Amino acid sequence: MIAFLVLVALLAALVVFGVSLYNGLVRLRNASTNAFSQIDVQLKRRYDLIPNLVETAKGYLKHERETLEAVVRARNAAVTATAVAAASPGDPSAMRGLSGAEGALGASLSRLLAVAEAYPALKADVTMSRLMEELASTENRIAFSRQAFNDAVMAYNTARETFPGVLLAGSFAAAAPFEITVTAEREATKVAF
Repeated sequence: MIAFLVLVALLAALVVFGVSLYNGLVRLRNASTNAFSQIDVQLKRRYDLIPNLVETAKGYLKHERETLEAVVRARNAAVTATAVAAASPGDPSAMRGLSGAEGALGASLSRLLAVAEAYPALKADVTMSRLMEELASTENRIAFSRQAFNDAVMAYNTARETFPGVLLAGSFAAAAPFEITVTAEREATKVAF
């Protein structure tokens, strides 16, 4: 009888351990999804600023229509890529698409800022200055959100790849971090007006 009780206690302990391990993986996966939501909020904030920035610059940059159109196209592509990534945060292909779209947007914004440097009246415009300040603040928030997401993804992936999590990892797909894939995006964006 004692052997039977010990066996039941061991089985109960294994079940509790398995449930705890499973719940831990779920908690970490949800934390990484939540962290991506924070990136999504900041990216939407940036996407909302860009049309205002383009409209403000339009009056001054009449001869730079191609640059302005490139920014709008890159913004639209980034909005689409963000929607795809938000539907499945951590999915490697969605994260690659988002990283590429964000890199293209960053490059087109950098070109816009470089062109704007040649127009002193635009640099002095109060609305443009406020928008640039807001954009710089948003870029910082995006960087912090990316870091939090990547930390959450690392914790989740580590838990699912190490023992004993690897025993239950079959139902938990690996998550991909938000990595910068465009070399130009690794350089600091100069926002100076």
